[in-house]
Amino acid sequence: MEAPHSPASDAARTDASRTDVTRTAVTRTVVTVDSPERMTELGLRLAALLRPGDLVMLTGELGAGKTTLTRGLGAGLGVRGAVTSPTFVIARVHPSLTGGPALVHVDAYRLGGGLDEMEDLDLDVSLPDSVVVVEWGDGKVEELSDDRLHVVIHRVVGGTAAAPEGGTDPAATDRDDRRTVTLTGLGARWADTDLAPLAAPAS
Repeated sequence: MEAPHSPASDAARTDASRTDVTRTAVTRTVVTVDSPERMTELGLRLAALLRPGDLVMLTGELGAGKTTLTRGLGAGLGVRGAVTSPTFVIARVHPSLTGGPALVHVDAYRLGGGLDEMEDLDLDVSLPDSVVVVEWGDGKVEELSDDRLHVVIHRVVGGTAAAPEGGTDPAATDRDDRRTVTLTGLGARWADTDLAPLAAPAS
């Protein structure tokens, strides 16, 4: 026989469900980018949504545009120094020139993972007061924050369409630079953040 329902226990389950939804809230949008310049522009626009303590995880194959996107983020955040791949130093700190958060740019390819190892890098910056961007961070740095933005960059594989009179279709060449960028916000921090405008054409 089915046990009788208790209003109190039902309410507790409902509250727990709300808490779980808040903890695992997801917001997502997909942006098509057709050139490195557009990737930088996407970074500029994304920077306007970021605030101190944000963790941005970048995933994509070599040459997908992770560092190009981060260069746009740095420009949008108004930080000092050229944003380049941090491969050989694991992490670079770019202080703000505008009084905003510093940009901590991490290449986690050789990083074992975890907050302890991040702190061992002696970055001389407070991570909660910075925007932390991690390339190759999946499965390594999630414990830095329950709230994070995952950015996955995929190449758009195009054909090699032939142009009239046996030439090469310029549009086919252009497709080599096309990317789909999927942005997924996890956690309460991103629950009320509308990522959809990033997919709109820039004005």
